[in-house]
Amino acid sequence: MRHLLAWTLVAAATTLTAATPQPPAHPDCPRLTGTWHGDDRARLQQVIDTYGTCSGHRGAVAAFDWDNTVTKNDVTDATLTWALRHGKLLRPDHWTDTSKWLTPAADQALTRACGTGGGPVLSGPRCADEILEIRENATTMTGAPAFAGTWNHRRTVPQYAWVPQLFAGRTPAELTAYATAARREALAAPVGATRTLGTHTLPAYVRYYDQQRDLIHTLQRAGFDVYIVSAGAEPVTEVWSAGVGIDAAHTIAIRPVLDRRGRITPRNEGCGGTPASRGEVIPYIDGKRCWINQEVYGVRGAAAWLRQPPKRRPALAAGDADTDVTFVGDATGVHLAVNRNKPELMCRAYDDADGRWLVTPMFIDPLPRRPEPYPCSTTAYTAPDGTHGPLRREDGTAVPDEPDTVY
Repeated sequence: MRHLLAWTLVAAATTLTAATPQPPAHPDCPRLTGTWHGDDRARLQQVIDTYGTCSGHRGAVAAFDWDNTVTKNDVTDATLTWALRHGKLLRPDHWTDTSKWLTPAADQALTRACGTGGGPVLSGPRCADEILEIRENATTMTGAPAFAGTWNHRRTVPQYAWVPQLFAGRTPAELTAYATAARREALAAPVGATRTLGTHTLPAYVRYYDQQRDLIHTLQRAGFDVYIVSAGAEPVTEVWSAGVGIDAAHTIAIRPVLDRRGRITPRNEGCGGTPASRGEVIPYIDGKRCWINQEVYGVRGAAAWLRQPPKRRPALAAGDADTDVTFVGDATGVHLAVNRNKPELMCRAYDDADGRWLVTPMFIDPLPRRPEPYPCSTTAYTAPDGTHGPLRREDGTAVPDEPDTVY
């Protein structure tokens, strides 16, 4: 395969970065365990040995997306569905208070199904249906667009920003408690379990991937600073990241702005010179790069949106979706893509322009092979204005359509 050949040539000709020496062979170096696809474990181990304490280094950064990268299934969705079933969401005075992009059709649908004017949101099937449909598909149950207007499609997506906004009026401690209860429930549910809310059938379980847990622990033992960067709600992600030994200081996600009484508001913190807003900038596609540059490397202002020199980029980065493609592509040692058939990420991974991309199937219930090649040369790239076009390499050439080969 092309990407394996490219890696072999790169590894034979030079080290993983021009300034990094090859690691010595130390039998007591932290070692990965478990079953990985192909030669992924050996290649990950090479990065650990090269950038870690076995080569006399400490403080290299590794960055992971969370949902469906470290866990199977989405932990923010697990918390949202738990809150819906237990009546923990508060009715806003107007549903348009939650998102600046919410359409009149969505406002009317939510008002009819869930009500307004304070108090807990009813957990009935109609209310759950409308909220879940907007979260999943950005439409109402009748198919009307739920969001409209202008936003940078590489910095935010309204339905992702909307979930923390739904918890407005609650405190971070309350949201943490909901996430803790949802985590307990999701880990106890058997693999493959589902539940029905309204007309929506949803996963009822979440599992940590054993391979990713071991990779994170091995990186930490080898002196890496390991971060999570997620487009979920930060209080929720912190509950789950603690389960793999990552503290709140190393967990980056959507950070709600609090009011004077310490309650969550519909606004979230900004990045890269963009002030706090109602969801205009979140850790999403280019936003994940911005938050890593700002929070990990201290890059301020507009420069945080730009790719930094190699010493100010993660050595290893892992993700499963197009929302991860920018920061995963920034890694200097290895880009780990969990295959969920997301076109921009998988086109980058299969094109393997620098010989450092790894593709792994999902570790639990992997998807079948995508029958058609990814549309890399035509529509895989999402522009800031939301239009789709060809995905291009650094030299401007279009990435050819790529078949799905790791599944």
